[in-house]
Amino acid sequence: MIAPGFTGGTLDRADRLRHDAEALAAAQSDWRARLLVLDAFDPVLDGEGRLSWTSLADAPDGAELVLLGLGERERPHFAALVPGARVPPGRSLRLFAMLGAMAPGEAATYAAARSLLDWHGRHGFCANCGQPTAMFRAGWARRCDGCGTEHFPRVDPVVIMLAEHQGRCLLGRQPAWPKGRYSALAGFLEVGESIEEAVARELFEEAGVRVSGVRYIASQPWPFPSSLMIACVGAAEDDAITLDTQELEDAFWATRDEVRAALAGDPGARFLAPPPYAIAHTLLTAWAEAG
Repeated sequence: MIAPGFTGGTLDRADRLRHDAEALAAAQSDWRARLLVLDAFDPVLDGEGRLSWTSLADAPDGAELVLLGLGERERPHFAALVPGARVPPGRSLRLFAMLGAMAPGEAATYAAARSLLDWHGRHGFCANCGQPTAMFRAGWARRCDGCGTEHFPRVDPVVIMLAEHQGRCLLGRQPAWPKGRYSALAGFLEVGESIEEAVARELFEEAGVRVSGVRYIASQPWPFPSSLMIACVGAAEDDAITLDTQELEDAFWATRDEVRAALAGDPGARFLAPPPYAIAHTLLTAWAEAG
């Protein structure tokens, strides 16, 4: 099975440096240290699909440095947190095109940087008392100046799943997607809920399909802004579909041959498959190969 997109990063996240002020200062003064080049929070790629880096001397005025990790020979890698900068909502077609062009592992580093910078931009004030917060732990936390509460980057779990029934899997589409694209159904895991329960609930809410025997396939960070996609498959009781039109425009049961054709990019395929960097592509591949 192909590794899910946004995984396979090569940087050592160097948690040991986050607690060591002297070691962090040494990393920031290391002449070899590299700064991630971003264009309005989008990556800047070289001709081989790799992220672009520059010297820390090129950091914008007033920027704080977020330690992304250590590369070969302990070389520090940073991203710049510019005060007041906010990651724009949504994802541009330009960004998606670059994600498809990235070399293996590069998207993982970008995902961590984008999620961290977005989180900092939205957590300048304490949720406990409303006072300003300040970055600490090398950019992997914020501390309130008023009550001392420590805040850490959050991850929002999302289940993404296939219901299967008699050799077919359930696919759906949202109106905003490109024409012909179908994918696995998905939804946020709610408080007080297991992964298996979330899978069953979401499939029933969106398509009226009841499943059991839910099994885990793979996971993927999704930095828009900070989700963890958890891919699963469940066995459906029957193939009747009752569509929630607030969530989905259409849904149908696809055979393995139809899924394989879509994944292969066959122009005669019944549907357009999700892009390779999406966990849905990994999930469909795993399901098709299992047959």
